[in-house]
Amino acid sequence: MSQAERVVHEARQWIGTPYLHQASVKGAGTDCLGLLRGVWRALFAEEPEIVPPYTEDWAEPSRREVLMEAANRWLVSKRLADAAPGDVLLFRMREGSIAKHLGIQSETGAVPRFVHAYTGHGVLESSLSQPWQRRIAARFAFPEGPN
Repeated sequence: MSQAERVVHEARQWIGTPYLHQASVKGAGTDCLGLLRGVWRALFAEEPEIVPPYTEDWAEPSRREVLMEAANRWLVSKRLADAAPGDVLLFRMREGSIAKHLGIQSETGAVPRFVHAYTGHGVLESSLSQPWQRRIAARFAFPEGPN
């Protein structure tokens, strides 16, 4: 199984996990960052850094791109146009705001999809519709890991 297939497979294993801010426990509770952390652990066993406590508004008051900075430290940056299954997508929920939501692209092509943890819904696989596509701020791949 390729790295991208492993990423998508693991992300889909989290579907149905309830939404719980700051959590990262498959089946018990997670938020969008917790989903990414859980997929990372499945690939690499240990998380690359300790995640400090964070509020639901992330770094909006300071306008600091905390999530983007961490993604640039640990993931491989990609052009937005180079969509592939297994990509990590960072979203700006409002134009001009910081990136504070993320998901994992599960399908490309005519009907693109992504897996994400969404407040009030938990982890689900959603259509990467035009409204979601317009919010993509950055695209990353996981680094190559052990096979």
